[in-house]
Amino acid sequence: MAKKAESTLKNMLLALTLIALVASLALALVNRMTKGPIEEVNKKKTEAAVEQVLSVPDPSDNTKMVKIYEKCESDTVTFTDTIKGKPTEFTLTRYIAMDSEGKVVGKAIESYSDAGFGGRLKAMVGFDAEGTVLGYSILESSETPGLGAKADQWFQRDGKGNVIGAVLSEKPLAVKKDKGDVDAITGSTITSRAFCGLVNTAYKAFLIEKGGNEQ
Repeated sequence: MAKKAESTLKNMLLALTLIALVASLALALVNRMTKGPIEEVNKKKTEAAVEQVLSVPDPSDNTKMVKIYEKCESDTVTFTDTIKGKPTEFTLTRYIAMDSEGKVVGKAIESYSDAGFGGRLKAMVGFDAEGTVLGYSILESSETPGLGAKADQWFQRDGKGNVIGAVLSEKPLAVKKDKGDVDAITGSTITSRAFCGLVNTAYKAFLIEKGGNEQ
């Protein structure tokens, strides 16, 4: 009887091994099949965000937005920014916008702050060639619905905390509680500070010349 039990145990282990193998192969196949479509979706989302933040009102119809560039290329920059008095290293992706002649007309930066109320707050931030804020698009947020989650609209051109047109070369963004000029989201000062922080970090990335060297 003991021999039979041993045989059964071996069969069970073999069956479990085969099941695990088949499951792993199936998962690998699914990942392979979905990788391409997922990458394509993410690419389109990024392109849409870049266009959104590098657009201005159409002079002939200010209800419409027109992008300021003809072509765009990306690079990555690594630098150190001071966050809450501590040096923090960032590696950010930039999208450098150019006109038809190759002249740089602006940059869009994927920036983030880990100081949000719900954790990481990530956004695409657009600047014109002089560093004036043209727009932003929230890419990732875990902020509270109805409060911090309002960041996607609060700081827009028609929002109460509008930052579009801000010139960061004059002074960094800060909420009024911190002696700045930005109206914080009602009940969400922490989120508002995180947003200002990620825009300031984006501006530092904007200043870096192509090639990744800090100015």
